[in-house]
Amino acid sequence: MKAEIITIGDEILIGQIVDTNSAYIAKELNKIGVSVYQITSIQDERDHILQSLEDASQRADIIIITGGLGPTKDDITKKCLCEFFDDHLIRNKEVLQHIEQLFEKYIDTPISDLNRDQALLPSKSIALHNEYGTAPGMWFEENEHVFISIPGVPYEMRGLMDREIIPRIMQNYSRPVILHKTVITYGLGESALAEKIESWEENLPEEIKLAYLPHLGKVRLRLSAKGDNEESLKNLIDQAISKLHHFIGDIIFGYEDEDPMEVIISRLLAEQNWTMATAESCTGGKLASIFTREPGASVSFKGSVVSYSTEAKKELLEVPEELIEKYSVVSAEVAEAMARGAQEKFHTQFAISTTGNAGPTKGDSNAEIGTVFIGIATPKKVVSHRFNFGNHREKVLGKAVNKAMELLHQSIIDLSKGN
Repeated sequence: MKAEIITIGDEILIGQIVDTNSAYIAKELNKIGVSVYQITSIQDERDHILQSLEDASQRADIIIITGGLGPTKDDITKKCLCEFFDDHLIRNKEVLQHIEQLFEKYIDTPISDLNRDQALLPSKSIALHNEYGTAPGMWFEENEHVFISIPGVPYEMRGLMDREIIPRIMQNYSRPVILHKTVITYGLGESALAEKIESWEENLPEEIKLAYLPHLGKVRLRLSAKGDNEESLKNLIDQAISKLHHFIGDIIFGYEDEDPMEVIISRLLAEQNWTMATAESCTGGKLASIFTREPGASVSFKGSVVSYSTEAKKELLEVPEELIEKYSVVSAEVAEAMARGAQEKFHTQFAISTTGNAGPTKGDSNAEIGTVFIGIATPKKVVSHRFNFGNHREKVLGKAVNKAMELLHQSIIDLSKGN
């Protein structure tokens, strides 16, 4: 079964907002065995909407349309749907009652006729209850196709997908099983990784497709399988991953449907009753932000110093001025002093530091743009590592964060083994 997603809104096409709705819808459909064939973003314009609906009906069994259901004149989706299905609008009493209740309970401004008109729906549609908003979803069935129209407001869209659309599709349509498992690797680039696992990849069962998903210092390997027997597909994927460990077991750090790296690190620290801190310059608090976004992070994460300026490094982390003058702020010596300073300041077993030139200018150091030093302080030693992550600022920072996580994870593993 194939689906197509059509997002309606000029704000998407001019870059004013990012279309996150399609990603969510595609992910939820994929979970229940519906393959998304195409995603299209179009204007709030009659001819464009009608043509897109016609085109989509030639390609897909299920067409999901988001956006254009507001109360104002520029929202024309309902009118276009009426034209497409040769239909007319009628007032839905249940939807009107829901709109009036929302205004009575949650909205200070008086209800207007424009708001009430959101209860006008095409007569051929089934109303889908929108718990969080005034615009209902609409479900059409015609010529063995399903057309579904839902609001573009993300939390309203998600509510309708979860409570109305996914259950209806599962109840009414038989679907194949689609399984994905994504292996997360750190430490090798895409081409080097592909070369290392070439023979493994060549011998994958024909039911399994492999995709490389590189991102700033880490590569995800997504294994996908499609068929009728879920247990059989799971076994195929598990067997393939078991064989993969023989090739790159040392750089596999987990799976995307399991815990992310920061949770793994926090758990390892908690198991040993160890704690950590960060001292960040070029990464500007990104590491701290990653560690603290998980509930319960304070068990192992004790604090961070964002010492972006030279003065902050000296005053907050007590990096010796003579060290900076001799080696510059972007150096192994300063990275190690920063890590040691954070370790002492927060009384932790581990501390990790970053200092570098992310660009586009060099700042307080003449080090080449892209140069990053990562320092790690453990109960046994303080070490640093030098990298050059290229010449694009976002790329440099992303790679620095991912590499820091990789190095910290390895340091914790080594110490737990007594190394």
